[in-house]
Amino acid sequence: MKTDKDIVYVCGHRHPDTDSIASAIAYADLKNKLGTKAVACRLGDLNDETDYVLEKLGFEHPVLLKDARATLDEIEMDEAVSIHIDASIKDAMDIVQKNRQTLAVVDDRDQLLGLVTNTNLSHVAMGDTAATIELLKRTSVSNITKAIDGILVFEPEQFKFNGKTSIVALSEDKLANYDLTHRLVILGNDETSQIAAIEKGAACLVLVWTDWVNERVVDLAKAHDCAIIRSTHGTMNTSRYLLFAPSVREVMTTDLTSFNMNEFVEDVGRRMLKSRFRSYPVTDDQNRIYGFISRYHILNSSSKKLILVDHNEYSQSVEGIENADVLEVIDHHRIGDLSSVKPIYFRNEIIGSTSSIVAKMYQEHNIEMPKNIAALLQAALISDTLNLKSPTTTEQDVQIMKRLESISGLDRFDLAKEIYEVTSSFKNKTYDEIINQDIKTFYISNKAVMVSQVLIYHFKELDPIFDAFKEAVEAYVTNHRLDLLVVVFTSIEDNGSIMISAGALKEAVLEAFPKGDGKHGTFLADVVSRKNQIIPRLASAIESFND
Repeated sequence: MKTDKDIVYVCGHRHPDTDSIASAIAYADLKNKLGTKAVACRLGDLNDETDYVLEKLGFEHPVLLKDARATLDEIEMDEAVSIHIDASIKDAMDIVQKNRQTLAVVDDRDQLLGLVTNTNLSHVAMGDTAATIELLKRTSVSNITKAIDGILVFEPEQFKFNGKTSIVALSEDKLANYDLTHRLVILGNDETSQIAAIEKGAACLVLVWTDWVNERVVDLAKAHDCAIIRSTHGTMNTSRYLLFAPSVREVMTTDLTSFNMNEFVEDVGRRMLKSRFRSYPVTDDQNRIYGFISRYHILNSSSKKLILVDHNEYSQSVEGIENADVLEVIDHHRIGDLSSVKPIYFRNEIIGSTSSIVAKMYQEHNIEMPKNIAALLQAALISDTLNLKSPTTTEQDVQIMKRLESISGLDRFDLAKEIYEVTSSFKNKTYDEIINQDIKTFYISNKAVMVSQVLIYHFKELDPIFDAFKEAVEAYVTNHRLDLLVVVFTSIEDNGSIMISAGALKEAVLEAFPKGDGKHGTFLADVVSRKNQIIPRLASAIESFND
């Protein structure tokens, strides 16, 4: 049956930014063009900037990947063969003989109700008379007709069958010695015997070697609510097939061990060890049969195949990554703790963004880059390098930006202004939301420090909220029991930052950035990188401040 076992998931880190998402989308596109079935994924909710960029450029949100462990719907399993609960045992036997597998018993809505196996069917043939009678007494005229490949002549509204069968052997006294009340009677084309059986209260006549039935017999059967069926078989086969006329509901197994298609393979494997069934039904979320799985499928299953972009640490990646098959890593950060059991393609460069690396790979493979992909990578490069003003920017980034501009037709300054003016707007956001949109926690000299960075286009955006925002920062420190909170407003146009701080270590900020005029909230030219410029200097100041 169809599975997703060959899909490769391309995903960024757990707190996706524009570079992470753009790299995943673009690299998945490149892998598909190179012949690998790849899907871009995200590991969390998108921020306002990334959401705006995707909407502007016409991209859907990547698929949310919650766990790297393989689920049942991603591995091979047997196709589900189902049978309706009202179908006869004979129908089930015909299917089992053809497909050699367990049948799923379903209702009109395809809901899984039970299973029919060879064992269930063999019990019918080998069961005692009393059990057979109990099964037959609940069997419909329709199922009896189908089981014996018969032709229905008449079906009464009320079928009063007690489950007992009489095969009439004619003698000189005809049916005088037979009690036929509510019984199914198998007899031949003798009209007199047919009439006598009906008058003696038979529930059903099954006629063998009979090409037609006299109207007088049919009329009498209607008057006595007696069904009439013409069998296409002889007496022996008719009586034998009659045993398989009851519906599968009478013999199906209902005490099931089943699994949902979204369950993890490793969890299913552990549960299988507690039972000894040959195969197990797998259902979807609506309890509809999806397939059948066995230990063979579990043992031969493979893990999810992943390509990591913009990160290479377990703590930043998808849940369960230790169980995944990581094929590649494309990143521009420091090398973390990721390990693999076999060689993988690992590409790590000193460059401004992962999107820059992906853009280079299109060129290296001589693959034409689509216009919208170029625009997406351009937006990500603007975001990660602050439009090439970050100290992490390299000459390669500058050249890549020029090439992306030529493909996308978008001016980087216009695009940067549009992105930051739209996404840095303070409208409809609380002060806490502004602080939390890109905040990181650091423990420096055993002190709880949080640094939030808010990207804006012009510092004039701060004017209406500056005084009230300082009060909000003080309240945030109190509510979160911090030693220091620094909110860094970084302007792309003005190429610098303004910091607002609060907490017991507030003065350490002035010590870290002494070029100001001695006041908090001073403009700091060329200070734009939290990772490379702000945290190192702040950490040094806090350590000396505590001495």
